[in-house]
Amino acid sequence: MKKSYLVAILCLLFALNLKAQDKAPAYPLITHDTYFSVWSFDNQLNESSTKHWTGRDQGLVGILKVDNEFYKFLGEESKSYKVLLPNATQAAYETNYSFSQPEANWKAITFDDSKWQKGPAPFGDEKDANTKWTTNDLYYRRTFTINDLTLAKKYLSLSHDDNVIVYLNGKTIYQKEGWVHEFINIPIADGILKKGENILAIHVKNTAGGRHLDAGIVEDIATGTKVLQAKQTKVTVNATTTKYAFTCGKVNLEVSFTSPLLLNDIKLTARPISYISYAVKSNDAKSHKVDLYFSASSNIAVNKNNQPVSAWKSSAKGLSILKAGTVEQPILQKKGDDIRIDWGYMYVAVPEKFKATQYISGAFESASAFINQKYPKENEKLNEQQLNLNSVIPFGTIGSTSIEKYMMLGYDDLKSVEYFGEQLLPIWKKSGSQNFEDQLANASATYPIIKTKCIAFDAKLYKDAFKAGGKEYADLCKLAYRQSVSAHKIVYAPNGDILFLSKENFSNGSINTVDVTYPSAPQFLIYSPELLKGMLNGIFYYSESGRWKKPFPAHDLGTYPLANGQTYGEDMPVEEAGNMIILTAAIAKAEGNANYALKHWDVLKIWSEYLLKEGFDPANQLCTDDFAGHLARNSNLSVKAIVALGAYAQMANQLGKTEEAKKVRDAALAMVQKWMQLADDGNHYALTFNDKNTWSQKYNLVWDKLLKLNLFPTEVYKKEISYYLTKQNAFGLPLDSRKSYTKSDWIMWTATLTDNQADFQKFIKPIYRFATETESKVPLSDWHETTNGKMVGFQARSVVGGYFIKLLADQWNFKNKPMEK
Repeated sequence: MKKSYLVAILCLLFALNLKAQDKAPAYPLITHDTYFSVWSFDNQLNESSTKHWTGRDQGLVGILKVDNEFYKFLGEESKSYKVLLPNATQAAYETNYSFSQPEANWKAITFDDSKWQKGPAPFGDEKDANTKWTTNDLYYRRTFTINDLTLAKKYLSLSHDDNVIVYLNGKTIYQKEGWVHEFINIPIADGILKKGENILAIHVKNTAGGRHLDAGIVEDIATGTKVLQAKQTKVTVNATTTKYAFTCGKVNLEVSFTSPLLLNDIKLTARPISYISYAVKSNDAKSHKVDLYFSASSNIAVNKNNQPVSAWKSSAKGLSILKAGTVEQPILQKKGDDIRIDWGYMYVAVPEKFKATQYISGAFESASAFINQKYPKENEKLNEQQLNLNSVIPFGTIGSTSIEKYMMLGYDDLKSVEYFGEQLLPIWKKSGSQNFEDQLANASATYPIIKTKCIAFDAKLYKDAFKAGGKEYADLCKLAYRQSVSAHKIVYAPNGDILFLSKENFSNGSINTVDVTYPSAPQFLIYSPELLKGMLNGIFYYSESGRWKKPFPAHDLGTYPLANGQTYGEDMPVEEAGNMIILTAAIAKAEGNANYALKHWDVLKIWSEYLLKEGFDPANQLCTDDFAGHLARNSNLSVKAIVALGAYAQMANQLGKTEEAKKVRDAALAMVQKWMQLADDGNHYALTFNDKNTWSQKYNLVWDKLLKLNLFPTEVYKKEISYYLTKQNAFGLPLDSRKSYTKSDWIMWTATLTDNQADFQKFIKPIYRFATETESKVPLSDWHETTNGKMVGFQARSVVGGYFIKLLADQWNFKNKPMEK
């Protein structure tokens, strides 16, 4: 078949897929790694600020000028506020406080707090606290006077850690369990704030971790700028691209966000540059003058919004370029979960041929400069807070023929991770130019080719997933694709090994966690086994170097972005040994040889010996479902050990180690018979060997099927599937009999044990309902309640790569009857 004909077919399939309006809990826009990751948390792109996957604002704003009218299609403009009562970042202040529970009327303005202590804000136990607070409770009273009370909307400006209740003049105006690391603005109902004397009273209770409190009050400043809302008519999420369509008065606008994560090209995938393309055309058969405004907040390059930044304007390699980063540049100095990058530099680049006007501005004057066409002239702004990088692209007079232009967002992180004491460069710096402007120039020059490749890839992925599991399954796969890839960082180890290092997003922040690698693996077995090796290489090195001396693998390599050794507080011996062996065997299956296993055979043998001794009837230890607590005699964990031993025997046989292969396989087969007796609970198999009238998803069985190990009889699969179908709730199958919550990745694995499409669909449809109906508007969570579809925990994790397991099974010749179109 000629290549041009194939591309035409794929483009047609892609076009057919665009007919449906996609729904998602959040929409991926710029997705490269755990730091460079911007999402829309709203079904409407122009209804709220775009955010980092953690939920922190990283604002992108877009406005289309059509003749003399302005239409906002992207994000939310930064608001200007007048300070009525400053917080400590705006002005120093002291207030009264107590660590002891006061009398009941302590919130009233008439309460006598003269015997309370007085100290400067903020309060807390961190280095930036001006008054140290180390107890469980803090009570805060601040009296202030308002001389001129306007009609403008008022907001409580608050930063707290942990649980908080806020009273204004004795009335509760805010209450929250949990914490925030930055200031949030909470609307104050009309009539509560009064002219004259007021009292702000706050109770904060520490529940775990750090302590912090600071507060103030601000009011809106009207800008006088009239900007209309563009009407969003469609959104489509594909593997590499999210595409929106808008009506902006008499002009139609299409906006596409493309992160070209094509895993067969590791250098391209590792290059942190995304494209935003815009296509405009008249919708009334008349000509219109069109200009497009885009701004990106420097918050993309900070951990906290009050960090000072600098920005520069330049041109190079045929591009107009804006660049911003923190003044401090603390390279790899922060680690943890709810942390964003504050070193390196963000870039906005537009080809010079588009004749864009670029300027740097404060956050509050960016759009007004475009609307009034009074652009700041400075080529740099140094040591300021919350700058915007702005670009105005003229489309000129347009008609009914679509005109497309594009721009690029990139991020140079300078150093990506620390690996056993050595700071590793991003991949693009390992060969060729060390200049990020050259990367932008190359990305611009290859845009047409990359766009075509992305369209073809997206179409093929959807076609293959549809064939494997139907429309809902295909929709879930395309939603999961970018999320899974961008929860990793690709680098090269000092010895030349590729490293594809995950972060446990909103889980605990670990780097390269083995039991995160395990569920993520199917996507990478399909599209890049080399990247799956990159998920295992660091763990192998940790043991083989002698740094990790235990007879089973480590849980992790540290806390992101520092991969200097395990930081998790507890081992998962059977879990991680089983994971590493099974995934090594999966790589052998994908590549058609066991060369990778041979390279690491000595340590694989040690881990297999551990499983022979301890794996069948596991002691009281954690497994990957550690959030559900410890379990002894966990039958699903036992399945993992058995399957891992079968996988080890299979690899031994491939390597000509036939005697060892027979010994280990015979042991695994004997374990299967014993397992069936101990776990038997009538019409299903129990959660643990010693606790009948329980049940659990035996998702680890799927590798017995995929690797064709033939250890467990098919009757085991059938008995379990039949039982699970009696336990389903509206939003999925619970993880086990202890709770009603579930893990959607594991349901996918369990569903793949079915032997017909009808049963497979019974498991998939509730997951699809969760993904499209959940009230939890965050990047796809893998841990949710099956009763109401709400997220329990975790978001934006790589484990949704496990959704691809059915497609992997089909590619490895476990084909059920294809879905009918």
